[in-house]
Amino acid sequence: MQTTIRKADQRGGVQLGWLDSRHTFSFGDYYDPAHMGFGPLRVINEDRVAPGGGFPTHPHRDMEIISYVLDGALAHKDSTGAAGVVRSGDVQRMTAGTGVRHSEYNASDAEPAHFLQIWIVPERAGLAPGYEQKRFSPEEMRGRLRLIAAPDARDGALLIHQDAEVYATRLGAGETVRRALAEGRRVWIQVARGGLTVNGAELGAGDGLAATGPGEVVLETASEAEALLFDLPL
Repeated sequence: MQTTIRKADQRGGVQLGWLDSRHTFSFGDYYDPAHMGFGPLRVINEDRVAPGGGFPTHPHRDMEIISYVLDGALAHKDSTGAAGVVRSGDVQRMTAGTGVRHSEYNASDAEPAHFLQIWIVPERAGLAPGYEQKRFSPEEMRGRLRLIAAPDARDGALLIHQDAEVYATRLGAGETVRRALAEGRRVWIQVARGGLTVNGAELGAGDGLAATGPGEVVLETASEAEALLFDLPL
């Protein structure tokens, strides 16, 4: 199995008065031809939005956009008529499809919001716009890989229009999870909080690891950690 590590301090990013954003892959004004995505996984941005700050109305199309909220809450509104608040523990999926305009703001005037913004290229262009939001409790993720997004929406996962599966896990001291990789598959592991090892490689918060199968990835930690695992086609 071949693995590559993308350290947190190697990421691009932008700092504005209301936003601190770190880009695992090329995004906006940050361009690195060596890091344009990983298969259909196009964007992982770690965003911290100051109280009262946010992204004004802007367009998207032909993208599956997932918001994974770590702390705080995001208020959103889009041109499909969907509106609400995505809180810590919630995961939101928006299919931009033929075109959506939306806004996202920190729902609090006192507390910062911290979330991962994830873009996955859909299996085809021109899908009908759609929106979905679900809550996944810490207990569901504890010591296991909890499926949170999949093309068949099984086990209560969000629906995404791509041959990709997204898992979340929370590991305590001494806990281990494993994921077998079939021929023709690859994974990206993104550490959201804490630190862990993947097949013996040490990763900290904000680090990512790419692995190409066949083989197995083993995640374990000596303390506390939260991570996402993306199972993707080659």
